[in-house]
Amino acid sequence: MSRPRELLVVIADGEHVRFVRKNAANALHTVKVFDSITAHKQSSDLASSRPGASFSSTASARHAETPRHDPHTLAKEAFAKAVADQINQDAPFDALILVAPAHVMATIDGKLSLDAHHKLIGSLEKDLVKVPDDALQPHLAAWVAPHHHL
Repeated sequence: MSRPRELLVVIADGEHVRFVRKNAANALHTVKVFDSITAHKQSSDLASSRPGASFSSTASARHAETPRHDPHTLAKEAFAKAVADQINQDAPFDALILVAPAHVMATIDGKLSLDAHHKLIGSLEKDLVKVPDDALQPHLAAWVAPHHHL
């Protein structure tokens, strides 16, 4: 008899992630939760309060520089990369399902190791971070069978 497949479901948004596994009754349950340290900060709190100044070569006036990217967006991208790193280092799993909004999914997927990427059996571009464990299965029905009560 073959051993049961070790499933890892990673549910993320730009600031929160849950690692979900199946228990003996095949019910999904969260085993790890991480939050970004920037989760509850405003963009203005993530960067200096004043933009830098530059000189134009044709004039002596100073111009404020606007940041090339919103600090909040950069923080969310860094968090998504950290999520991918955690998946790559996570305990053994045979099958992986990613659930995240499209922009987060793209970053996580792009940073997965080759091994983790080969174990990816499904992805869902949706924000389910706040969905309770017992309400996840209908969203994941294509990959996860309903649990049986013991």
